[in-house]
Amino acid sequence: MVSFKLCISDPSAGKTFQKEVKDNQATPFLGLNIGETIKGDSFEIDGYEFEITGGSDYCGFPMRKGILGLRKRITVYGGVGFKGDSKGIKKRKTVCGHKIHERISQINLKVTKQGTKKLNEIFGVEDKEKKETKEDVKEQKTEEKKEKEVKERKAEEKKEEPKEHKTDDKKEHKQAKQHKEEKKD
Repeated sequence: MVSFKLCISDPSAGKTFQKEVKDNQATPFLGLNIGETIKGDSFEIDGYEFEITGGSDYCGFPMRKGILGLRKRITVYGGVGFKGDSKGIKKRKTVCGHKIHERISQINLKVTKQGTKKLNEIFGVEDKEKKETKEDVKEQKTEEKKEKEVKERKAEEKKEEPKEHKTDDKKEHKQAKQHKEEKKD
């Protein structure tokens, strides 16, 4: 029983869709390499053609092009499976081979040929793309700035009022002290 989680990216729409395939739908993937193409008809996405761009195995190790076998520990200084902090840094990392086998859990696909239906319709995702114009964005920013200025002014006015009361209280306190001293004398 083979099952794969497919991460299908659509570069034209800038979105990624996920689909899980099992048994009969998953068997066409077995034995394929990174970079090869597969038709979507085999897993119910008619008319589309996909390129295999990568994946990961059941332990989370990434697939890397050019590696033979199930897993290897290689020295890498860039590319798949390694993010270097600075230039020239090398590190030993474990990666999977480029061939899809039963222990691969996730396969990354990229759309190379569009079908008749959009992927949004196939996966049942609604298009919520409301592109705002630059003018709308500018208007919102100016409104936000005005609101902030009004809030700051109100805060300053509130801060100034208590200070005036404090100075009056100090004067009254001094006068009360003087009055007590006069009574003592």
